[in-house]
This record gives sequence, C-alpha cells and structure tokens, in this order.
Amino acid sequence: MAVHPADQRTQPRIASPRGVGVWLLLTAAVGAVASMLLMRERIELWRDTDYTTACDINPWVSCGLVMDSWQASTFGFPNIFLGVVGFPLAMLVAVTILGRVQLPRWYWLGLQAGVTFALAFCIWLWSQAVYSIGVLCPYCMVVWAAVIPMFVVVTAGNIANGAIPAGPGLRRISADWWWVIIVLIYLVVAASIIVAFPNAFIG
Repeated sequence: MAVHPADQRTQPRIASPRGVGVWLLLTAAVGAVASMLLMRERIELWRDTDYTTACDINPWVSCGLVMDSWQASTFGFPNIFLGVVGFPLAMLVAVTILGRVQLPRWYWLGLQAGVTFALAFCIWLWSQAVYSIGVLCPYCMVVWAAVIPMFVVVTAGNIANGAIPAGPGLRRISADWWWVIIVLIYLVVAASIIVAFPNAFIG
C-alpha cells in the first residue's frame, strides 16, 4: 500500500502498514482465542444439554443462555464458526502485511470489507444481547473488544495511506484521533451494559 508523499507528515505510526499489521495480529489473536473457547463450550453443550458453561456466572452473565438464543445462529449455523475461521484468516493477513509484501489496493479494500462486516455484526449482536436477549456472554464481549480496535486501526490505515479516498480533514482525524474513537466506542458499550444490567454490578 503506497503512501502519498503529501501525507507522510500526517501519517501516524499506527497507520503505517507495519502498525496496521501489528494491531491486526494482536486483535485477531485475542478474537481467535475467545472464539476457540466459545467453540469448546458449544461442543460441550452439544454433548450434554445439562452442561454448565464456564462463563455461566449469574442470570445476567451466561454464555449458555446466549447460545440457546436464535441470534447465536444468525445465518443458520453457530456464529462461533465465523470467529473460528475469520480471526485466524485475519492473523494470516497480518503476517502477510508484516512480511512487507506489496499488496494491491483491492487487497486492502477486501480487508476493510471484512473488518467492517465484523464490526457491524458485533454491533448487532451487542444490541441483541443488551436489549433483546437480556444476557451477556463474557467471551462474546472479548470478541467485541477485539473487533473494535481492529476496525478502527484498519480504517485509519486505509484512509491515511490512500486505499480509501478521503479529504485532508478526514485524513487528519484518522491520523490524530483513532485512539479516541476506540475509547469512545468502549465507553458507549460499557455504559449501555451498566445501564441495562445494573443488578449484575450492584447485586
């Protein structure tokens, strides 16, 4: 992904190919671990319907109750499969980036499409867990926490490096405020959870 000379002075280290690769590798690794743990719990539930998952903590925090909902199989198969396949694939992409391979623009746009879908799906799952199912899945929340910076950093990198056309203002915002965006999203998610599940925190 070539950097426009005029943008080099505004390009943060995080938006460089190496910076994007490191963040993508770390966040994908976190998401992959959480997905594998969810898969293990799902398999145990298939084997024994009376199995109590490791994250069944109370009526408001339970992986098992979430897995029993229809939202847990949005596309006709367990959502877990998306993470088990998608995150290792993202790790492979990260390794390719860190290997200093010159990647075409369509490759970066494909990565952007992937992380955008991941964030959109996580937003929908968050809304369903908080406002419809009424139960939180800790492993799922780890996946949300990984996907948020994954999306923001990849997007900031694509904007800063020209894969996504943008004006100087948007380039400057992506260069200087990417971390603020991550923090704000975390705060919004945390606040919605605290407001929706006060009993889970104050008893």
